[in-house]
Parts: sequence; C-alpha cells; structure tokens
Amino acid sequence: MNHRAFKRTLLATVVGLAFAGEAGAAGFALIEQNASGLGNAYSGAAAVAEDASTIFFNPAGMTRLPGRQAVGALTAVKPSAEFSIGGNQPCTQAAVQPFTGPGALPPLQTNGCTNNGGQAGDWGFPISGYLSWQLSPQLWVGVGLGAPFGLKTEWDSGWVGRFHAIKSEVMSVNINPSVAWKVNEMFSVGAGVSAMYFDAELTSSVNYSLAAVGAGAGGAINAASCPGSGPGPANCQGVATIKGDDWGWGWNLGAMINFSPDTRLGLAYRSQVKQNLSGDVSFSNRPAFLNNAIPDGGINAEVKLPDSFSAALAHSMGRWQFLADYTWTGWDSIQALSIYRSSGAGLQSVPLNFKNSWRAGVGVNYQLTPEWKLRGGVAYDTTPVQDAYRTPRLPDQDRTWLSIGAQWTVSKQLAIDFGYAYLFVKDASSNLPSVESSVPTGFPNAPKGNLIGNYSANVNILGIQGRLNF
Repeated sequence: MNHRAFKRTLLATVVGLAFAGEAGAAGFALIEQNASGLGNAYSGAAAVAEDASTIFFNPAGMTRLPGRQAVGALTAVKPSAEFSIGGNQPCTQAAVQPFTGPGALPPLQTNGCTNNGGQAGDWGFPISGYLSWQLSPQLWVGVGLGAPFGLKTEWDSGWVGRFHAIKSEVMSVNINPSVAWKVNEMFSVGAGVSAMYFDAELTSSVNYSLAAVGAGAGGAINAASCPGSGPGPANCQGVATIKGDDWGWGWNLGAMINFSPDTRLGLAYRSQVKQNLSGDVSFSNRPAFLNNAIPDGGINAEVKLPDSFSAALAHSMGRWQFLADYTWTGWDSIQALSIYRSSGAGLQSVPLNFKNSWRAGVGVNYQLTPEWKLRGGVAYDTTPVQDAYRTPRLPDQDRTWLSIGAQWTVSKQLAIDFGYAYLFVKDASSNLPSVESSVPTGFPNAPKGNLIGNYSANVNILGIQGRLNF
C-alpha cells in the first residue's frame, strides 16, 4: 500500500467518512457534527450548549458544562441522487468530435445516450467526538474531532455526462482544540484553532480519439493502440483520475450572552481554511503514442474552504425550550476548480462561481419526564450553486429539513441521544454546454458534450450519540 492509499484508509477508518451523495448542509459542508442537534435540524446550535459538541458550534458554550464531559456520535446518511436526461442530447456526440476534413474520425459514440448515470448516492457514516474539561470556575478547555466537509457522487462509468464527471469524493478531518472563559454570569467567550486534513479524488472520461486528432495523429488510433474501448477507432476513451491532499489551518471564535437564566444568545464564527492540494493525475487505457502528449504526473490546486457566521437563540419556558438560528456561509471563496500540473501548465479548470448561502431553522425541546426529552425542528438551507454552473460533481440545490429526536438520560453520568431527519431537496436543472466559455486561457477546453436535464435528490439521516460526565 502506497503512502497516499495508507492515509486515505486511515482517514476513512478514524472518521468513518465513507460519505456519499448530497451532504446534509448545502454545498459540500457537513453540519452533522453531533446527534443531539439532529432532532432539532441543528436549529439554535450555537446557543444550545447542551453537551461538549458545542466545541464545534460555539466554544463559549463549554462554560455551561460543569466538570468533565466526553461525547461520541455516529451519523448514518443515505442520500439519493439521480439525473433525468432532457432536451436534445447529442447522442452522436458531434460536439465531442467536431473535426472534419482529411484525417478526421467518425463521431465518438456514447454507448447509449439513455444511460442517465444511475443512483449516485450511497450510505455514509460520519463520526465525531469531543472532550471538555472545566479547569476552574472561569476556565474550560476542550478538543473536538469531526469532518466539516465531505462529499461523494459517483455516476455510472458509461453515462452520458461522463466527460464532465464520474466520481467526485472529498474527505476531511478537523482537529479543533478550544478554550472558553466565563467573564461573568452574563457573558462568556471561546476560541479554537483548526488543523484540517483535506483529501479529494476526481475522475472523468477522456476522449483519446479527439486528443489524437488535435495532435494530428488521428490515423494512429486503432483497436490495437486503444484496447478495451468500443467498436471503431473513434471510441478510444479512458478515465483521468486526479488525487490531491493537504493540511490547512483555521480558527473559530464564539460568544454566549445570558440575558436571563432562561434566555441566551450565541454568536459563532469559523474562518476560511486554505488548502494547497498536491497529488497526481493518471490516465487509464491511454494509447502509448499519447504518453508524452497526455502524461501522468504531479498536480496542485488551491481551495479556500468557506468561512461562516451563526447567530442563535435559546429560550426555556417550563418544560419547553425554543430554538432558532441563522447561519451565513461565504462560499464565494470558491469560484473555479483549477488544477495545474507540477510544471505550472493548466490541466483542468471548471467554472463554479459559487455564491454565498444562508441557513435558517427553528426547533423545540420538550422535557416529557426527568429521563426523556423530545425534540423537533425544521430548517431551510440555500445552495451556493448557481443554475448555469451546476456540475454533476455537485448537483446541489436548496433543501428543507424535517427532524425529530429524543434524549434518554440513563443516569447523572450517562445520556443517549437519537435523531432522524428527512431532507427535501429541490429539483436542480442542468444545462452544461459542451465547451465552457469561461475557462481561463492556458487550460484545455475540449468538448465534453452538452449535459441537459434535471437532478432529483433527497436525504435520510439517522444519528445516535452518547454523553458521559466523569
């Protein structure tokens, strides 16, 4: 096992990120950082401060946790994502093989334009863990482990959009040591630093026939030089696989304002995390005479993961607790996915033009008995993806959360939380052109075929969490 494969295996083992399909939060952010908040659709997460998972949502909330506390959570996510072909699809892929005249090849075949990619979602199991420790009446320390970003979409290898994308997988691990200070009974502050490991893998089909014609070597393509392709020299295809990873650094701040014993406001900010990814690109089924024109080799890319700001309110009234929050996320830090070879030459650039997004939610808790608390919540989460730039790597759209949950207090030391949420994701249009008009100079811009149609998706989320005071 090579070094990169070992790191990916360790990452999946530690964090449980066999994560697939639509993320719970919009874009490729993961809000599933505990299970206790799942039943409230994570409404009021920056103000609840019910357990040590507040380290992620608002570190100032640790000042509400006496003594020492450990929390571990497992979330099971089942997304469904499908594509419906619409419009006049270029089934002969004339847009992918536009050359005519001497030495030109017949149109590249799609091996069936009815292949809509199948089901791109699958089960995923993110986990998270937290530890908080009260050192004095005014001072707390803690550490959190989780995955703030994650995504996996994987379409059938022969689907109509394969030149745009087949597999897109993002995994992350965030280590978040934190500190909190209780200024007085009304006001608390907290801060943390983030060490985030980020790993990405992207695959898509490559048209070697088109590359050969563009290099003036179309006549060299034949069944012997391109084994494993469809019938005829015009079907010389393979798969490009791009892998990269990096460690990035960020920080977060929080404040808690207690207006009364029953009402408090939580404010929280998480910074951008810049990732300078490095890795490699490889090409399967490539004809030998294209080894120099399309070589394997090292790559690098820069990604600025977005910052976010949350304002949340929690108000208790007898057995009832009411929650509300608003969260802004600065997704406009990502405008394109531009990947360079180690030489500095452009390998691939996909315009994304993300816009900033927001999320709002309300929730309620009801203390049924001393042992049982019931939860409910709704939320609305807007996407950073604009219709004109939606790609099959992230076919994201606005979604509505409906959530329920419960907490069982087993003893003074132990409590167990359960939660379930169903996410209604709006249908998303696809109108990708064969050739992008906004690809920067210096990057290849080979025709990929128009991708016209609609994406439909929904998400089921189950969560369980244990809380231990010791």
